[in-house]
Formats: sequence, structure tokens, C-alpha cells
Amino acid sequence: MLKTLSLKSVLITGAAALTIAGQAHAFEPARSAECIAPANPGGGWDFTCRSVGKVLVDQKYFSGNVQTVNMSGAGGGVAFAHTVSKRASDDNLIVAASTATTTRLAQGQFPGMNADQVKWVGTLGADYGIIAVGKESKYTSLSQVIDALKKDPGAVKFAGGSASGGWDHLKVLMTAQKANVEKLPNIRYLAFSGGSEALVQVVGGHVDAFTGDISEVKGFMDSGDLRVLAVLSEERLPAPFDSIPTAMEQGIDSVAPNWRGFYVPGKADTASYDWWVDTIDELYTTQEWKDVMTKNGLMPFHKSGAKFTEFVKNQTLDIKILSQDIGLIR
Repeated sequence: MLKTLSLKSVLITGAAALTIAGQAHAFEPARSAECIAPANPGGGWDFTCRSVGKVLVDQKYFSGNVQTVNMSGAGGGVAFAHTVSKRASDDNLIVAASTATTTRLAQGQFPGMNADQVKWVGTLGADYGIIAVGKESKYTSLSQVIDALKKDPGAVKFAGGSASGGWDHLKVLMTAQKANVEKLPNIRYLAFSGGSEALVQVVGGHVDAFTGDISEVKGFMDSGDLRVLAVLSEERLPAPFDSIPTAMEQGIDSVAPNWRGFYVPGKADTASYDWWVDTIDELYTTQEWKDVMTKNGLMPFHKSGAKFTEFVKNQTLDIKILSQDIGLIR
């Protein structure tokens, strides 16, 4: 049976239900929904849409399906602009977002757009950043990479799934800054349309190192094609990632959590927005989602509704200041 109201709502039947529903304009979702992943298949946004979509259907929030639509470009800017300009009042649309989204907003990379043009729904975990190399790489530790950068900031070429200056790029610059590497703008970074494309380049030996998130690399780790040099977390992640050393263990105080969550169109109906917020709250507590988090290295991190909106505004400001400090923007 389709869950048309939040499980937190009081179930009301009969004539009273009709009266109150008419007064409150209670939202009843369509048979199916759409989730825009602002990148090509295989990256973190794609993972967010597909994994959450599956749980939404499995938990019977939708009787049909949740279709993932990949819309790459401008580090999420194409999807953001599409949502704002063409889908502004679509009640059955959610868009995958992350720290990469707030990074682009902080740097003014979505021309004429800002965080207030959409409604921020909630997060479903945090995906910690990593720095990794191919199995044939001469680098066996993060310290070796940093030493190479100190001798020559252009010595190591990095690949990531965010645009230049985006969150994947920023992880490398933050880490290098913490390690006292000089001439940060000279560090080489190649931007791809998603983590999967960047990984193929690194695994194939065409680029020296990968900068992305832990959820993107498990398959390549399992096959032995990728060696993760460091995870950018306060402490080691739980199994199956507990063998990966943190950057902090290697003397570099770099921590880079990438939250995974959603926004909806800015003119979506208030009742539909509340439904999405309540639904994401509930989904986060299900065992099915907990299993997804464990399998993919997501750590607990949940904010929703007004608290998430405030968090987004604060994080955007923090990243703007950091980007200015590093020299990415003026």
C-alpha cells in the first residue's frame, strides 16, 4: 500500500479525514517520482539517487518507481538551473546534492543562482573523502604524495568527479594546505563528469591519483585495481574500510565529510516539501537504509527541514571563506 502520509502523522479515517485533508491540502505523492543525479552514472550523486530510490520503492512510499535521470554539467549547475527554471513547482522531483553542491554555490559557480532558490530536504549520511592511486602506482602512502608536491606542486596529477574548484578539487587543496605545501594553485587537477570517469583514468594509469569519496571506490578496491592511501575522516571507518589509514594518522590534519542528501524545487508545495522531509526522516531509520550505509561506507549524518536549511547556509559561507583563503576565489 502506498504511503501517502508520513508515518509520524496521525491516521484519520472517514469524513473527518476528508474534512481535514481539504483544509490542510495534505500531499499525496504520485505513483512514481524522479530523482535527478547531477552527474553521469557511477558517481556519488548517481549512487544517492539509485540507492534512495530503491529503498523508497521497497518501503512502499511509491507504488511505481523512482526514476534516476542523469544530468551532468557544470559540477551540478546544469541540474540546479534545470530545477530552478523548468521544474520550479514539481512536487514529485528530488535532486541529489552534497557538499559539492554547497561548494559550487559558495564559489558563485552557478551564475545568477543561490541556495534560496530551492528547498533543502535532508541528508542521509556522510561520505568521507579519500585520496587513492592505481595498483601500479609508485606512491604507497599519502606522505609520499605530499613529499612529491612539496618538491614540485605540479608533480602529481589528480582526477576527480567535480568541476575544477569543486569539492573533489578542494579536498586535495585542503590536504596540501594542512601539510604546508606551497603554491597550491600549481597543483594539477583534471575534472571529469563523475567519479566513475575519473576512476577509470586513474586505474588505467593515465592520471596519478584519484580524489573522491569512499562510496565511489569499493568495486575497484575489491578488484585490487585501486589502492586508497588515506581517508579524510577523524578516525578509521568501520569494516570493510577499517584497513584504510586516515590522513591524520599520517600527520596531516585533513577531514572532509561529504554529506549526501536532497533538495526539491523552490516553488514546490509546502505540503509536498513536508512530505519529503518526513519521508527522508523515516527512511533514515529503516534497517534497509542502515544496511546500505554500512555496505557503502556512509557514516551517520542526518539533518532535515529547517535545521538542514540553516546548515546549508552556514556551510556555504564557511566554504566561501576557505576558497578565498586558498586562492580559488577573490
